[in-house]
Amino acid sequence: MQSYTIGQAARLLGVSPDTARRWADAGRVATHRDESGRRVIDGASLAAFSVEIAQSEDDDAPYTSARNAFPGIVTAIKLGDVAAQVTIQAGPHRLVSLLTREAVEELGLEVGMQATARVKSTSVHIDRT
Repeated sequence: MQSYTIGQAARLLGVSPDTARRWADAGRVATHRDESGRRVIDGASLAAFSVEIAQSEDDDAPYTSARNAFPGIVTAIKLGDVAAQVTIQAGPHRLVSLLTREAVEELGLEVGMQATARVKSTSVHIDRT
């Protein structure tokens, strides 16, 4: 079974390595030492913990059928006459959305503000890394 270092787990969970280390120290997720002496988390434990975290996050989140939410910061906005392109950096994920200029203005979006990109798709492809 694949194991993950604290740093790798932090990237997958979208938190800092310090946060992942504190969770491990508090016993929220089990770790063990690999042959090199590094603390690692086995894949099944990390998967279960990631589901637990996702289910306990942000009870004040808006009700929506879009299950994939990426909270982040707006890093770029390109306005056209009718359309706009908004870029959000959500942890290691860069999301680019095309929407109307009117929507950007109604939302009051500006570079540097917090925003959440919500993704709903009929087709999701998964690559093994």
